[in-house]
Amino acid sequence: MGAAVAFLLTLGSAAQAQVGPGTQWTKDGYGYFQVRQDEIVELDARQASKTRTVLSKQQLTPQGQTEPLRVRRFALSDDGKLMLLNTNTKKVWRYDTRGDYWVYNIAANKLTQLGKGQPESSLMFAKFSPDGSKVAYVSGHNLYVENLADNRITQLTSDGTDKLINGTFDWVYEEELDCRDGFRWSPDGQRLAYWQLDAQKTPNYLMLNTTEKLYPFTVPVEYPVVGEDPSRCRVGVVAVGGGETKWMDVPGDAVQHYIPRMEWADANTLILQQLNRRQNESKLMLCTAATGAAKPIYSETDKAWIDAKEGAVGWNWINKGQSFVWSSEKDGWRHLYTVDRNGKDKLLTPGNFDVISIENIDEAGGKIYFMASPTNATQRYLYQVPLKGGKATRVTPENLAGSNGYDISPNGKIALHNYSSASSFPISDVVSLPAHQRLSGGEVPEQAKKIKLPKTEFFQVKTADGVTLDGWMVKPTNFDPAKKYPIVFMVYGEPASQTVVDRFGVSSNRLYQGNMADDGYIYASLENRGAPAPRGREFRKAIYHNIGKLNIRDQAMGATEVLKNKWVDTSRVAVWGWSGGGSSTLSLLMQYPQIYKTGISIAAVDNQLNYDNIYQERYMGLLPEDLHYFVDNSPLAHAKNLRGNLLLIHGTGDDNVHYNNAEQMINELVKNGKTFQMMAYPNRTHGISEGEGTSRHLAATYTKFLKENCPPGGR
Repeated sequence: MGAAVAFLLTLGSAAQAQVGPGTQWTKDGYGYFQVRQDEIVELDARQASKTRTVLSKQQLTPQGQTEPLRVRRFALSDDGKLMLLNTNTKKVWRYDTRGDYWVYNIAANKLTQLGKGQPESSLMFAKFSPDGSKVAYVSGHNLYVENLADNRITQLTSDGTDKLINGTFDWVYEEELDCRDGFRWSPDGQRLAYWQLDAQKTPNYLMLNTTEKLYPFTVPVEYPVVGEDPSRCRVGVVAVGGGETKWMDVPGDAVQHYIPRMEWADANTLILQQLNRRQNESKLMLCTAATGAAKPIYSETDKAWIDAKEGAVGWNWINKGQSFVWSSEKDGWRHLYTVDRNGKDKLLTPGNFDVISIENIDEAGGKIYFMASPTNATQRYLYQVPLKGGKATRVTPENLAGSNGYDISPNGKIALHNYSSASSFPISDVVSLPAHQRLSGGEVPEQAKKIKLPKTEFFQVKTADGVTLDGWMVKPTNFDPAKKYPIVFMVYGEPASQTVVDRFGVSSNRLYQGNMADDGYIYASLENRGAPAPRGREFRKAIYHNIGKLNIRDQAMGATEVLKNKWVDTSRVAVWGWSGGGSSTLSLLMQYPQIYKTGISIAAVDNQLNYDNIYQERYMGLLPEDLHYFVDNSPLAHAKNLRGNLLLIHGTGDDNVHYNNAEQMINELVKNGKTFQMMAYPNRTHGISEGEGTSRHLAATYTKFLKENCPPGGR
């Protein structure tokens, strides 16, 4: 569920979360830096063969050691004379955001470790000051600044504990709002602005570790379920020399709100976004750093919910900081607007289409680059629009039908581009903008040419409710329309991810041992309303109050249309999904047993009251007034209707969708005399990947159950 579902549903796509500084471009924007074979090199984006070693293995080897640092992330100072190196990283829930940091002084040819005296791998989000003289970082939920001239460390906060969190975030802010890096340097380098979250009143969910020691022990996670108050959240400013924090006087109850985004607007002013607890009202406000005075400048409401600002780091300022680019769905489509400091807005992208994401604002060139796909919600293309607004034009060439991604240079003139489709292997190249001419790259690796890709057919169905759904299907190898074949639906169904996208690997099933098409299965997926597809606000937000009902009906009614094909064997219909898809699998099996005969549910939320408050309340409402939506639409409420074959799979160490979900479902099925199969993986997390042989065993379990209960082959 939440953010974690992305890695389960996408094959090889880059994580879009805020886990590092991103591509480090050269000052002129025509080159970029990379870690290659334990060295850091500079590449000319226009000539792939032109590389320069910036830091060699020898330079990256600390004094007295024989091996170079394994650099995970790095960042350059503005003047290019210093390089900040992140190494020896450890996971904090999803991502390895704890680690050690070193600074390499290129002029002095000197490598120095930061944070001496702090525990190993405890530093987080280290960042140079604007003038490169200092580095700030978090360790143990406190903020520190280190002076690079003499490595003197100043501790800026001292009240950090496991549950009083400075400069980073609690579990649920990280999972559901993509918040990780929780502090910002002021433009003049004199102050730091940071978040403080007080999770002291958030109950711990106690996971039980039963295998690492002879006596089981608990692993606590501060986890606010539906109805629990969020952590108290506030934003403060502290001088780099230390002293008292000035807290921003953000109006309203500091517990009953979220502050998902905050940046400096100028050296004296912060800008932040505040969402109310229900997440259907967004306010932008400017805060005076010295006094804490907050001035709301722009607000909007939605009958369903409003998303946090796209991009967890950075604010899209233009016009010398007097206005910024903002996205809103207020006219029924996700569009870009300019908003000035007085809150006056202007529409930039008129039309009946969605802006998927901002890719680059080229102020010198007078244009904004953004992703969109106005006519096909399964695909992704680059568009441009004048900065003053107007007609958007497509930049991606017509022959690149499928999914495109861009990392655009700050100069707006070149981009690192990647492309794939369901029928083509991914390629990476460098292109000029806006002409989109290839400058280098674009070769398909030799080994990729030998890969046999599934023949994925995209289609649309119109349901009995008049709703058009996108879908894909892979038919059996040597398909014979005179025979009847079993069909397996892969489902997700919730607002966190799409399953019907035209990109490489979309129709591959990593849990199936063998080849589904060769074995004689039809493999398919449908995209219900509520999925984050670029099909307008109404399509996405129809699911409000209705997770477990509307998305389930869309899936079932879509499947009904697919099953009208004479070559589908309606007695052999299976469905499977992971996380939110596991929940959808249970709901389909239990609400529409006449359609779905077999289901494999992995890591499912069986009871929506068990899941975290930010995600579930965003889409389902608040307690007590909206309790019936959570209860009536949970799989648990329909367990008594199970008729088909069910396999439940869950990791007992899942910190995201806790194992109690599975146990509550087991109790309900037992109470109602329903037989089923169950596989628990001890101490495995939401991805069920830890431990030797785990992924192989999971696939074997999945494949065996599917073959036994929904036998393959045409008849």
